Amino acid sequence: MDEKYDVIVLGTGLTECILSGLLSVEGKKVLHMDRNDYYGADCASLNLTQMFRKFRDGAAAPESFGRDRDYAIDLIPKFMMANGAFVRMLTHCEVTNYLEFKQIAGSYVFRDGKISKVPANEIEAVKSPLMGLFEKRRAKKFFEWVQNYSEKDPATWQGLDINKVTMAEVYKHFGLESGTQDFIGHAMALHLDDTYLHQVAKESYERIVMYTMSVLRYGKSPYVYPLYGLGELPQAFARRSALYGGTYMLNKPIDEIVYDPATGKVAGVKSEGETAHAPIVIGDPSYFPAKVAPKGKVIRSICLLKHPIPSTDDSDSVQIIIPQNQVGRKSDIYVACVSSTHKVCAAPYYVAIVSTKIETDKPELELQAAYDLLGPIAEKFVSIVDLNEPTADGTQDNVFVSKSYDATSHFETVCEDVFSLYKRVTGKDLHLKSWEELQAAAAAAQQ
Repeated sequence: MDEKYDVIVLGTGLTECILSGLLSVEGKKVLHMDRNDYYGADCASLNLTQMFRKFRDGAAAPESFGRDRDYAIDLIPKFMMANGAFVRMLTHCEVTNYLEFKQIAGSYVFRDGKISKVPANEIEAVKSPLMGLFEKRRAKKFFEWVQNYSEKDPATWQGLDINKVTMAEVYKHFGLESGTQDFIGHAMALHLDDTYLHQVAKESYERIVMYTMSVLRYGKSPYVYPLYGLGELPQAFARRSALYGGTYMLNKPIDEIVYDPATGKVAGVKSEGETAHAPIVIGDPSYFPAKVAPKGKVIRSICLLKHPIPSTDDSDSVQIIIPQNQVGRKSDIYVACVSSTHKVCAAPYYVAIVSTKIETDKPELELQAAYDLLGPIAEKFVSIVDLNEPTADGTQDNVFVSKSYDATSHFETVCEDVFSLYKRVTGKDLHLKSWEELQAAAAAAQQ
């Protein structure tokens, strides 16, 4: 371990593993360490024994749940947008060779006390039970505008320059009701709150296009998910990093972060009497408690069900978003459900994970709207964690700290943190190949 590296990464959470993989592929000499004896950190997938050890003080799991090895339950649920940045990161680092994915069967949104499938285009909008007859016509025109819009052709704008008008002005132009705005802004554009309404429409437009393009890739829903749980992802990045010379060390306590007294910049990491030297250190908030500040708390409830979620066409997997305005909150509530089809639990069980940002002193009551959708719950594991963010950007001492994982059930906010950290670490933007570039490269490789 007494060697020099270009970068030391602490913690094998997903954000850290992605950065480790990206930097290794670019030729950096990376040392990746974790105090735990398993990959994943907060993003780990646990078997039934581990779940009861963590949440039930080591009590034995009931035999009725089936074999221990059939379970790989995510501590933090996240789905991948099929056409999103995260899947392109997987492809960019070529870690898809180590993983097998399955599509999530449905994307749903809560409105007026019930859930309905999120329409992804003008055809689905016309059929959607989310809207009345006249609102369907208005939504159809909105989706046609999204589909036909071209920044290079002002004739397609209908007077709406997405670089100048706000999203609120776009909604007003099409006369869309607040409930329709909710599912477009929160279930399609995946905004965390309503501040987007007063920002220029370009980002929202691009998010909606990404959602619809993701649906088009596989049909049914825009989301995909790895078999055997999200815990497979950090291991896949670790394998890829190792191929490029990356070194991984598990079960390594971090005794001290070493700084150069002359410059104040980081110089390495000390563990078990040895020091690894590097001019850059990246890590999750748990390794740098003095460098982060809490920005709220997240509650997650992992629920085992014996049935699919009602009103989802008996789907083996779904995402449900409960927009904040529908339940009088400031934050959305998320439900991510997978099943034995995804190799994460024994049949006939389903794993539904409910999460949101805490707003009151009775956090579990805040999940009641989601619990009401699930039906009878066979077992429930509840956790409350701090949402930590770094207090500095890391450029002063070259210690770069990631953010805690938020309540969302998708990877878009994780990608934003990766892009931000990558630029701060390297000084350049992360360029991921477009789908067209990836397809061209695949075609050239086959010739």
